[in-house]
Amino acid sequence: MVEADIAVLAEGVNLLWILVVSFLIFFMHAGFAMLESGQVRSKNVANQLTKNLLTWALGVFAFFFVGAAVSGATAALTTGGSATELYASTINGESGAWVNWLFGAVFAMTAATIVSGAVAGRAKLRAYVGYTLVLAAVIYPFVSGLGWGGWLESFGFHDFAGGMIVHGLGGVAGLTAAWVLGPRMGRYNDDGSVNVIPGHSMTFAVLGTLILAFGWYGFNVGTAVNVFAVTDSGIALEGFAYVGRVALATTLGMALGAIGASIASLYLTSKVDTLYVANGLLAGLVGVTGIADIVTWYGAMIIALVSGLQLPFVFKFVEQNLKIDDVCAVFPVHGTAGMIGLIMIALPGMAVSGSGVTMVSQVVGVGVITIWTVVATAAVFGAFKAAGQARVSPEHERDGLDVSEHGVDTYPEFGSPDVAADGGVEEIRTDGGEVEDGSSSELRTDGGEVEDETPIKMITAIVRPDRLSNVKQQLAEVGAPSLTVTNVSGRGSQPAKKGQWRGEEYTVDLHQKVKIETVVADVPVDEVVEAIREGANTGEPGDGKIFVMPVNDATQVRTGKTGPDAV
Repeated sequence: MVEADIAVLAEGVNLLWILVVSFLIFFMHAGFAMLESGQVRSKNVANQLTKNLLTWALGVFAFFFVGAAVSGATAALTTGGSATELYASTINGESGAWVNWLFGAVFAMTAATIVSGAVAGRAKLRAYVGYTLVLAAVIYPFVSGLGWGGWLESFGFHDFAGGMIVHGLGGVAGLTAAWVLGPRMGRYNDDGSVNVIPGHSMTFAVLGTLILAFGWYGFNVGTAVNVFAVTDSGIALEGFAYVGRVALATTLGMALGAIGASIASLYLTSKVDTLYVANGLLAGLVGVTGIADIVTWYGAMIIALVSGLQLPFVFKFVEQNLKIDDVCAVFPVHGTAGMIGLIMIALPGMAVSGSGVTMVSQVVGVGVITIWTVVATAAVFGAFKAAGQARVSPEHERDGLDVSEHGVDTYPEFGSPDVAADGGVEEIRTDGGEVEDGSSSELRTDGGEVEDETPIKMITAIVRPDRLSNVKQQLAEVGAPSLTVTNVSGRGSQPAKKGQWRGEEYTVDLHQKVKIETVVADVPVDEVVEAIREGANTGEPGDGKIFVMPVNDATQVRTGKTGPDAV
């Protein structure tokens, strides 16, 4: 009776542990959503978020009905087992089997969602969704079946938590898909030189990185699946016998990966690039993921450092030499970092004694997974491309995938300016005449001029954002506290600056400003103009400009008053 109670206790704790870490790994999808949406342009944010949502929704569907069985059958068939495992449907399982299925599903969905970051900004939703179904049903399950319990494992290949089986596969698949699709519009010039296309939010990217790092403890530490084992002498630790090593390697991995990327960024650009630090932190985690159970503490530090160091160089090679537009750098973060970790562990002193890893088995495993992933991914995206369904039209890409693919605007309050097609502003007179540039008078239908007699004036000022509070104070002091403020960007006499996105410089000639609008009738215009000028002035180019325009009439909504009384 006591032995039965111990067995039940051990099983309950083990199942609870698997569930908790599965939930933690699922939360990594929030990290992927933030990381990827931060690295795309504002017009493609909703599309990227939708892809992350559908990756989970459709991926678990495919993995439940097909993928789990394919993985089990691959493991059985390649090691001489029974082919009947192909038909061992997850649907007819029991509670424990379903818990284990969920643990496998969150790993599969991690591999799938990595791909979306590489093809951002130009892939049709139907192509990405179709590929996700194939990856969750066949591409990933075949690899996981080979690597965990199948032929590769029997050959000696060691991949503890999916450094190559999950992350390497996702990175290679993303690179292949990006190659088949081709680069985003405007990414490369006719001479092959690269144009930088910055993402819209560094905040999102860093927040996503930290969420992923948090979830990674579930990914790595959680792979020490069973807490307890029941033995003849009672209860003993099973996976938790080495869980401390895994937790330490994971922590050191993220730290040294960020340090390595910082060093490489400093060498390449003389600056510590924020996005490289974030990407390097993840690359360090990927580097130790497959080996966290057997790596020495100093081995984890060396491998993670190398994983971070390689990232900027591999990214530039892919971008400049291969001419592949990997938007979120998924190949250097997940692909090469995963390969480096699994191969370097076979070097002397990297693994604990008795680990049994060999260079041959690790290289073969990495090679098999890479070749399979490239061929399968190229076949799926190639088929979509041949059918004309892989990539959105140039018009839709210019407009942004949020509107063209989903009919939404992620940031509707930003608005969109009405500009002429050539960038100029078109002004038309009713008599067909032309308007001279700089004219300040109103035009009559007969071409003559009308004297400006309206007592209502609108003062519009374009100023530096940091001077807004000063301007507000000055306006209040002259009796003109009512105003409208809009965030805008533009250029005038202020010189262009250099920006940096993932270590590459680009020209910033549209500067962030605020537009202040105030309408006055009984307050002297000169006083309002001078108040704004005093509040906005720093004495440097780029302080802005102030414009005064007549207002024909005004109506107060609440009372219906018109003219100066409405102001």
